[in-house]
Amino acid sequence: MNDPVIHSKSITEISAVFRAGKPTHPLITILDTRKLAYGEETVGKRFSSDLYCIALKDSNCGIDYGRNTYDFDDGVLIFTGPNQIITVKKPQEIDQVKGWMLYFHPDLIRKTNLGAKIDTYTFFNYEVHEALHLSSQEQQTLNQIIALIEDEINERIDNHSQQVLVSNIELLLNYSMRFYERQFNTRSASNQDIVSHVESLLKNYYLDNDLIEKGQPSIQYLAEKCNLSASYLSDLLTKFTGRSAKDHINDFLIEKAKDLLIHSSDSISGIAYTLGFNYPHYFGRLFKQKTGKTPVEYRQLN
Repeated sequence: MNDPVIHSKSITEISAVFRAGKPTHPLITILDTRKLAYGEETVGKRFSSDLYCIALKDSNCGIDYGRNTYDFDDGVLIFTGPNQIITVKKPQEIDQVKGWMLYFHPDLIRKTNLGAKIDTYTFFNYEVHEALHLSSQEQQTLNQIIALIEDEINERIDNHSQQVLVSNIELLLNYSMRFYERQFNTRSASNQDIVSHVESLLKNYYLDNDLIEKGQPSIQYLAEKCNLSASYLSDLLTKFTGRSAKDHINDFLIEKAKDLLIHSSDSISGIAYTLGFNYPHYFGRLFKQKTGKTPVEYRQLN
C-alpha cells in the first residue's frame, strides 16, 4: 500500500517540506533548487499542496507526475495546480539542480483579474511529459520576471505588493502561453500525427459499434489513447486545426449522421441512438447547430 500523500496547505508548510526556512511572504515564495537536497528516505514519497507551482529546472530531476515519469532536460518549465500529486523518484544533492520553483497560494490572486481567468491557463493541467522546453533567450525572459518577484517578496511588502506580485505572475503566465504556441508550431510534424491518430480513433470507435455499446467517446478517452492529458490534446487540436477535441468528436458524429440520414431509412431517433445520443432532442439540437437544418429537413433536401 502506498504511503499517505504529504499535503501542504500553505506557503509555510511547503517551505518546511523543502527545509527552505521561514518564508518572507505568507502567500508566495521562490525556492532556489540549488539549495534543495533530499535523500533516499524521500524517494517514493508522494506530495501535494493547495498551491500553484511553476518550476524551471535544467538538470536531471526524476519525478513522477500523474501517470508519467519525466527526467528534466535543459530549460524545462512545468506547471502544477492545487492537489496534483508529485512523487520523488531519486535523491538530490545541494547544487545538483539549477533552477527555481515559484509557489503561490490561490488567496494571492483571489478577487483579481488573474484569479478570474487562472483556469484559462490550461497548462496547469498538462502532464509533466508535456512540459514547456525553453530556449536560452526564453529562460532569460522568465528569469528576469522571477527576479522582480523575488525582489518584491524580499525587499518591500506594502499596499502595492499584491498588485505588483499578481501582475508579474500574470506576465510570467502570458509569456509561457506564447512559448507554448511556439512549441506547438515547431512540433508540427508530430502534431499532424496526433491529429491523424484522433481521426483514426474516431473512425474505429464507430466501426467497432462502441457508440452503441459505450456511448460517445470522451475527450479523456482520446487523450489516453494518444498518451496525452485531456487539456494538452484539446489545446493542441485547437492550435493546430482551429477545432477543439470536443469539436472533432461532434463534427465526426454529424458527418456520420449525414450519411445515415441519406443512405438509411432509420428513424431520426434510431440514428440518434446509433450515434450514442441518449436523448434524440440533443442530437437534433447539435445537428441544427452544426448544419443550420434539422435532421428531417436535411433528409428531405437530400
